[in-house]
Amino acid sequence: MAGTQAVDRAAQVLLAVIDAAEPPTQGEIQAATGLAKSTLSRLVGSLERHCLVSRDTDGRVRPGVALQRYAHSSRRDDDLRALADPHLHALAESTGETVNLAVLVDGEVEQLAQVDSRYFLGSVNWVGQRVPLHCSAQGKVFLAAGAALPPGPLERRTSNTICDRAALADEVRRHRDRGWALADGELEPGLVALAAPILERGGDVVAALSVSGPSLRLHARIDDVAGLLTHHAARLSQDLGWQPPRKASA
Repeated sequence: MAGTQAVDRAAQVLLAVIDAAEPPTQGEIQAATGLAKSTLSRLVGSLERHCLVSRDTDGRVRPGVALQRYAHSSRRDDDLRALADPHLHALAESTGETVNLAVLVDGEVEQLAQVDSRYFLGSVNWVGQRVPLHCSAQGKVFLAAGAALPPGPLERRTSNTICDRAALADEVRRHRDRGWALADGELEPGLVALAAPILERGGDVVAALSVSGPSLRLHARIDDVAGLLTHHAARLSQDLGWQPPRKASA
C-alpha cells in the first residue's frame, strides 16, 4: 500500500508539471497537489534522477528529457492512431464517407490513418501522403491553430484553390470561430472535405480529423456531417486529456 501511495503521489507531481501553462515552482506544485513540502521535495528529486522532470536555475520544474524524447518519437503517432481508431470507424459508419486522421509535419499535412468510404466512388488511400496547408480542410485546422504558411506564392491545385493570403486568413478566422474547416474542391476538383481539431490536455492542436467525399454527396449534408465530425473530434480530444471549458453558471 505504501508503494502504491508513493506512485500515486509521484503521478500527482508529474501531472501538475505537465498540465501547468508555464513551468511551476515547487510552491505552485505543492499548492496544486496538497503534498507536504518534504514529501514533494523527495518526489521531485526522484523524478529528476529518472529524467522525468528537470529544474531550471530559478527552481521552476519542467518535463524532463525522457518525456521530451517520447513526445518527439514515432511512438507518439502510433499511440494517437490506436486511440483514434474507434472514433475513425464510428465516424465512417455514421457518415458513410472517408475519414482521415492527420498531423502537421514540416509545414505540411501528413495523413496518419484512414477508414474508407462505404462507396466505391471517391475512395483514395491518402495514408502517408502529404498535402499543403492552404488547400486542405485539415491544413486550415492547423492554420487556425497558428501554423505558418510557406513563403512565396501558394500553389494553385484547382480553380477553387484560395491563393490570396488575405482571403485565406479571413476564411481561416471563420473556420476557427465555428470549430471546423471546409475545403470545397480546393485540393482536388469535386472533392469536399471537412476537418476539426484534435486537442491534447493543454489545449494544443495535435491532429486533425476529417471527413471527405465527392461534392455530389456531401454538399447537401455539410451541416449534419459537421455535427458528427465535431462530436467525435471532441470525444477523441477528451481521450487525450482535454477538458471542454466549463459553462458559466446563470
